[in-house]
Amino acid sequence: MSFIRSNEAVVHEVHGARFVSYVRPATGSRDLAAWVCEVPAGTVPPVHVISQEEAFYVLSGRLRFSIDGESAELGPGDAAVAPAGSALAVANETDGPARMWVTTRTGLTAELADGSSMAPPWAH
Repeated sequence: MSFIRSNEAVVHEVHGARFVSYVRPATGSRDLAAWVCEVPAGTVPPVHVISQEEAFYVLSGRLRFSIDGESAELGPGDAAVAPAGSALAVANETDGPARMWVTTRTGLTAELADGSSMAPPWAH
């Protein structure tokens, strides 16, 4: 399948954010996963170490990206890349919502500070 309709997106809510999954093996992708992440105002999710490279493109609002201790606030049209093995956090410290498009390879996992691991369903 090459075309994915909005009604085929699957929604997941984790750590205060909403992940709307479009591209994944269930919709025909072999190697890539892509989703829209909606981050409400004041959301500060936990730092996690990612197993694979992730690319982020801010669609609306402002988000603070922290990648291996380096931080930047990005707005619409800005992008970031987090390398595999990096410590990552994306926070919305503003009083309005933010949205971003995220792409990675399928099979992404994230290790949290407490040592637990997560295999996000939107990346599998």
